[in-house]
Formats: sequence, structure tokens, C-alpha cells
Amino acid sequence: MIRLSRRTMLRGVLNGAAVGVALPLLDVFLDGNGQALASGAPIPVRFGAWFWGLGVTEDRWKPTKIGAGYDLPFELKPIAPYSDKISILSGFDVPLDGKPNLPHNSGGIGIRTGVAPTSAALPAPSFDVLIADKIGGQTRFRSLEISATRDATNSLSGRGAGSLNPAESSPINFYNRLFGPEFVDPNKADFKPDPQIMARQSVLSAVADQRKDLEARLGARDRERLDQYFTALRQTEQQLSLQLEKPAPLAACRIPPRPADTTPPNNQIEYVIENHKTMAQLLAMALACNQTRVFNMNFNNGASSLTKAGSTISHHQLTHEEQIDPKLGYQPESTWFVERCMEAFGVFVDTLGQFKEGDGTLLDNTLVVAHSETNFAKTHSVEGVPMMLAGRAGGKIKTGLHVAGGGSPASRVGLTLQQVMGVPVDSWGEGGLHTSKPISEIMT
Repeated sequence: MIRLSRRTMLRGVLNGAAVGVALPLLDVFLDGNGQALASGAPIPVRFGAWFWGLGVTEDRWKPTKIGAGYDLPFELKPIAPYSDKISILSGFDVPLDGKPNLPHNSGGIGIRTGVAPTSAALPAPSFDVLIADKIGGQTRFRSLEISATRDATNSLSGRGAGSLNPAESSPINFYNRLFGPEFVDPNKADFKPDPQIMARQSVLSAVADQRKDLEARLGARDRERLDQYFTALRQTEQQLSLQLEKPAPLAACRIPPRPADTTPPNNQIEYVIENHKTMAQLLAMALACNQTRVFNMNFNNGASSLTKAGSTISHHQLTHEEQIDPKLGYQPESTWFVERCMEAFGVFVDTLGQFKEGDGTLLDNTLVVAHSETNFAKTHSVEGVPMMLAGRAGGKIKTGLHVAGGGSPASRVGLTLQQVMGVPVDSWGEGGLHTSKPISEIMT
């Protein structure tokens, strides 16, 4: 039987120069099931959130059939090619515990933090941050936040207490951040630690050593703030340490060509769709190259400012000003935007599914949750906020199901995500969003 190491290179001479070519992830490098490296190291499992604003028209989006083989109402038809890879979660509410419904904020923040907010600021850590605390320390970036619209504040990710992880909206800037000078190609034969990174790590270590002396001279509030600061500092130090080690080869990793700048010059949806497609491709390569294992992709913002070519009326305006057509029974212009959002999620799912890993794909080794911040935007309802799941999380999740929440708290979704991704938590959320009941129907 042929015996090869995962580090085996094909070596030869090209134009008089010695060259080395890394081999792809062949079956001989994997265990008998094709689900791990022969050394026993597992193929990494990733987690991400995908957000779209202004909800859906419920009776045109929610399937009538529960379980496998769900039907596809009009607003869900764009995901038809991927329905076996996507589960629909309907009927999950965001109870507000008597707090006011903050339009375009309460629903999304409640889903992400398990807490009904009193302002637009995150009142607690978002579930992606809690998951990144568990799995994000093994990669160069703990998480990556991206927005297809030109808005750095289009983000629902943060550690709470008003903090927000800003989103990148420029493909050029995103590419440079991922594949610029600090990128280390895991398939490159030679590896030399970057002296600048070594110096930066040394500086961070020296600063961290002074923490105890500084804390002794501070009051309780300042010590709390300092603790939050040093937590972030330690995380940065860990990320830098990883860049001093040679990464393991990854067959799916290929440095992509530098993209054209598709950053939307305005909020016209045609530009946003193109920007989203480019950013999704870059993100998929970042995941395949093990640059991160956690991400947040925002297609549009909560109070969606998207416009249609030839019109200045925004999606948000339409949800409130467009009359419900008496014959159709819905808002035709508004629902057009919903369908574009569903198409975009299908493109995102398809992009992850294009990358082969072992006997599966990048999508198979990822868990993606997609959600909006409201159900029916005209009334800002936060009952039955639409959500979807895609990917199998390395075999831990079933796909192609419709699960009806029956009015149970949306925090059940957040609890399930955390448990699937290995966060040691038995219950999550506060008040009406407190739950200890994961969604067992989708867990293997």
C-alpha cells in the first residue's frame, strides 16, 4: 500500500528552477470514512450567520408541511435548488418582556443575544462571539464581519456593553486583509515567521506583564474595563502566535485573484447583489484556507435602504407605504425585494458548496444560520421572525427540514447553535427569552 504524508510534495524543475507542488486532500491522507486526516486531526467545522432585513410575507414564505420535503411558497422558491441543504425555522418569537418594540432592532438583537434590548446597542454577547470564544482561537481571525451594503455599522456581532464588531464592505479591502502581506499560504513549501509579527507579539507580551501593577492602582469600574481590554489583548496575542507556526496544508485553499472593486456606489440592489457575490467567494476561500472559522455576512441592513434600478423609493419605504394589493393579497413591490434576498442566500449556500473537502464540501463542514429582524415589516412584528439553517456542521445537523416553533422563544435557535458548536451551555437568554430547550429535531 502506498504511504504518503500530508506534507508530501511533488518536486521537479521548471525553466531551470526547482519547484514544489502541494498535493490535494487525497483519500490516502484521510481516515477510512473520509471525514478526518489520517493523523486523526478533524476537518475543521465552521460557523456563520447570514442576515437579511425587513423579513417576509409570512403566508408567502412559510411552508405548510412540517418535517422533510417541505413545500416552497412563492418567496421561498429562489432556494429551490438548495432546499435539501436548508432547513426552515418558522414560528419562533422574540418576547419583549414589556419593553418597547424598537423597530428593526428588537428582533435581530433578541435573536443574537437572547435578551430583549432597551436600545439599539447589544445588551449581551451575540451567539457568534460566544462560539468564536470556543473555536475562533485556532485561526488568524477570530471572526470576520462583512456587509454587502456600504455600511460598517451593518453588524449584529459584538461582546455587549455597546461594543460592535464593524463590518467590511469593500471587496478590495477585504481581499487585502485576507491575502495581503500577512497571509501565510498553507500549501507553500517554505515557511519563515514574519519578523514584524514576532516583534508585535513581543510587545503585546510585555504590555500584558504590566497588568497586575496597573490593576492594583485602579477602582472597581476601571478594573472591569481593563479586564475586557486585556481579554481582547490576549486574543490578539493568540492570533499572532498562530502566525509564527507553519499551517497545515489545505487542498481547497487557493489564493484567489484580486477582485474588481464592486463596493456599491449607492444602495441600488443590483450593485449589492454583485458585491455580495464577490464577498461570498472571498469568504469561502478564507474559510478553506483556515483563516477563520466564524463569520457574519449581512446582505442588507435592518431598515433596508435598498433601491431598485430606476427608482429612488427604498425597500423600507415600500414596506410601509405600499398598499396591500386587494387582488393579490400582498405588497408586490416589497415582496420582490424579499425574493432577491432569498436568491442571495441561495448564492451564498451554493458558493460554500463549491469547495470540496474530504468526501464532502465546505458547506457540509459549516453551520450557517440566516435570519431577519422582523416577520412582517409593515407592522414591525417580532413574532415568528423567519430563520433558516444551512450546512451539516460536520454531520451534527440534519438538513432539508421545516421546524415549526409554535411561538416558542427564538433563543432556542441560539442555544442549539452554541451546543452544536461545542459551547458548554445548558440554558441561554433572559426573561421570556430564557430557554434550556434546544431544537432536537435538527440535531443528529
